[in-house]
Amino acid sequence: MSISFDSALGIHEKALGYRSQRAEVLANNLANADTPNFKARDLDFASVLAAQAEKNHGAFSLATTNTGHIAAEGLDAGNAGLNYRVPTQPSVDQNTVDEQIEQSNYAENAVQFQASFTLLNAKFKGLVAAIRGE
Repeated sequence: MSISFDSALGIHEKALGYRSQRAEVLANNLANADTPNFKARDLDFASVLAAQAEKNHGAFSLATTNTGHIAAEGLDAGNAGLNYRVPTQPSVDQNTVDEQIEQSNYAENAVQFQASFTLLNAKFKGLVAAIRGE
């Protein structure tokens, strides 16, 4: 009998990857805080993870109504959850990055990344204990 990591870890593996992607987007926003006309972006974690969960459970499917349609295989969330941030205050240089908001979101994402990592670590420890028969 083999262990399926997909069923053992569930969506938590993907969640960790999306948290990492969100950290990259937020760090990019902070790096461009002084760039004129830069538009801040953020990854909508909930919608991307929900789309991934639907994809994994088979709830997401496309139907072709014409034989000329191109098959839509291998769809991924891609930039589906990547949205522009709505600025709270107008800026003279049209930059929409608010450093305090970006730093706050980055710190919150880091805490949530660590929580997801701790959960995955506990799952792996449970799998190792099951393999050893403990």
